[in-house]
Amino acid sequence: MPKHAVEANFDGLVGPTHNYAGLSWGNVASKSNVNAVSSPREAALQGLAKMKRLADRGYVQGVLPPHERPHIPTLKSLGFTGSDKAVLAAVARENPSILAAASSASAMWTANAATVSPSADTSDHRVHFTPANLSAKFHRSIEHVVTGRVLKSIFADDAWFAHHPALPSVSHFGDEGAANHTRLCSRYGEPGVELFVYGQVAFNELAPAPVKYPARQSLEASRAIARLHGLNDSHVVFAQQNPAAIDAGVFHNDVIAVGNANTLFYHELAFLKEEQVLADIRSRLAGTELQAVRVSSAEVPIEDAVQSYLFNSQLLNTADGMLLAVPGECREVRSVSRYLDDLVKGDGPITSVEVFDVKQSMRNGGGPACLRLRVALNDDELKAMHHGVLLNDALYERLTTWVEAHYREELSTEDLADPMLLDEVRKALDELTGILGLGSIYDFQL
Repeated sequence: MPKHAVEANFDGLVGPTHNYAGLSWGNVASKSNVNAVSSPREAALQGLAKMKRLADRGYVQGVLPPHERPHIPTLKSLGFTGSDKAVLAAVARENPSILAAASSASAMWTANAATVSPSADTSDHRVHFTPANLSAKFHRSIEHVVTGRVLKSIFADDAWFAHHPALPSVSHFGDEGAANHTRLCSRYGEPGVELFVYGQVAFNELAPAPVKYPARQSLEASRAIARLHGLNDSHVVFAQQNPAAIDAGVFHNDVIAVGNANTLFYHELAFLKEEQVLADIRSRLAGTELQAVRVSSAEVPIEDAVQSYLFNSQLLNTADGMLLAVPGECREVRSVSRYLDDLVKGDGPITSVEVFDVKQSMRNGGGPACLRLRVALNDDELKAMHHGVLLNDALYERLTTWVEAHYREELSTEDLADPMLLDEVRKALDELTGILGLGSIYDFQL
């Protein structure tokens, strides 16, 4: 029987080494801000403020901790030896790009942390988690081990939760997590349709593929996750992302489409076979009608969609319709701002728009939707999870104080070689695991 359920959002807390190293080829914002001086403290406080606004409105809002960076075990696996200070000095001297990769705070974008299937969809009626291997980018490919530890610590009871290891870390099974996955349903506690969006068919060289930028998600990876999660064919749709969109800078599907409940908000260039995708969703979406909100290129050119991150917004239920939580940049791009004004005047499912300041994240190519991992939980599952990561007034105050005590106001890529930074990070994270009650999840704690 369907159960009452909510969609909880788990945002990544921006890490102390938040910087602009321009590591992500295909991510226009990341490359355009390369080597700019970042503000880790401001970034973390912006993320917390976003979480607090949503928690204050009654949404279940969780916090996922940053990862340990620079990651010394990764550097040692590449042959750098000696003390931590010696390792940092050697890699900074020999290859600063490797140091930048091992120092990235990219785990903040938890839309890439994992793919999550709610119990209403899975064959064993447990919530299933698979950390994304993120094999397309070295700096992100090292995240899945700690991500898995975090998720297992929060969702520990195997009576309710099932955890899988990341897929093989090769391009044939490239997996970018929930950034290429969304779920459509009548109600969160009822069976829904899980939409897996892929950029390439890895084992078919003749299949359509982008030319300029690489496709990060493969069909083979999406199918593997559906099998691991025990999803029936009646609960899944596999859709190819439009290669032209990838080449325009849409490196993940959540940069050009977002779904919630029975609503899919998308750009006309999102999918290679748009009409077929919509037909497949409608044929599987039992008990409710799909509300497809299509944005044409005439209304918002794809370049403006990428610049503003219109679709990398959170789509949330309210008592009066749906709220679209957009980054401030959406009001700085004329076509997008005009479209949003017209959108809320219409009679569609999206009835309100609110602006969120996540500028520090946006400069690295991540909007509000990049910062959150959605987990649909029924009442029993919500009760069974670890509550120490759920944001309330007290936790918000503790985390704000923690950030202000431990984060640097400014950080350049040259600062990543400072051994004091590593000491600062480890001290901060050791304290954070106590605040969140997560136990030992970092390599330096084990």
